[in-house]
Amino acid sequence: MTDQFAHPVVRLRRAVFVVNPRARQGDASVDAARAVLEAGGITLLDQPLSGDESLSDMIRRRAGECDLVIIGGGDGTLNSAAPGLYDTGVPLGVLPLGTANDFARTLGIPADPLAAARLIADGEPRHVDLGEVNGHPFLNVASIGFSADLARALNAEAKKRWGKLGYAIVAARLLAQSRLFTAYIEHDGTIETVRTLQASVGNGRHYGGGMTVSQDATADDGTLDFYSLEVDHWWKLLLLLPSLREGTQGRWSDVRTFRTTQVVIRTRKPRPVNTDGELTTWTPAHFSIRPAALRVYAPPTPPGDLLSSRRFLPRQPLSRQD
Repeated sequence: MTDQFAHPVVRLRRAVFVVNPRARQGDASVDAARAVLEAGGITLLDQPLSGDESLSDMIRRRAGECDLVIIGGGDGTLNSAAPGLYDTGVPLGVLPLGTANDFARTLGIPADPLAAARLIADGEPRHVDLGEVNGHPFLNVASIGFSADLARALNAEAKKRWGKLGYAIVAARLLAQSRLFTAYIEHDGTIETVRTLQASVGNGRHYGGGMTVSQDATADDGTLDFYSLEVDHWWKLLLLLPSLREGTQGRWSDVRTFRTTQVVIRTRKPRPVNTDGELTTWTPAHFSIRPAALRVYAPPTPPGDLLSSRRFLPRQPLSRQD
């Protein structure tokens, strides 16, 4: 006989709790989210960000005393935590507090930090992939060309003050100045020479505050999605914008797309690579995928989104360049 007065079982867990105060929503109160987490049986071990230690090194140091790491911040903060999460295997809970929160959007994590806290308290972590370029991890997308120029021009102060509008303001100024560059794309036994405005390699689906790598990309399909914008006039990119938001740019003749697990991009002169909004390395750029590399508290993947061709590779350490 079921006891109608029985209380639900609360799982007791300990979580290292990190909030980036410089995130766009970092000034918002997280007290309500904390209350939800603590009511769900999670003891929060507060960890302030420190300039003396990287976020990944902190995670490695404290992995033995926690069951999960909860990070309040944007895509850049999550990116800096990725190597430590990968090395330790500690699950990640996300409170979206950044400008774009593309990783959270890709995984279906609620944009409201309070709802995201409920998901962490009541849900289960699932495996997601991790992209890598020259030893640097990326959760969403890595790009060469226009996107990297935008990342260099859009400083932290502008992002915090203007949010997504900041992307549009700076992008409009840079677009008129942009020029095509030559890139050599090596993948799946072929080498292609292209003239491109931007070459992008995606791990997840969303990036850049509303852009979409591919409409059917997921963060757990075990593959990378590549596209190259080979437009010869800046106004053509304006025509492409709706497709870039929907992830259907591959239907255009001026856009080269393919899906792979490894790709190398070389350029005549070294060019910076933008990973999740941060410039982290230079060409030549060797991209690869690490399937099921991280565990993240997120809604389950719908069965229709799973690919039967998904491959799991042996686990190897990431380069310690964070």
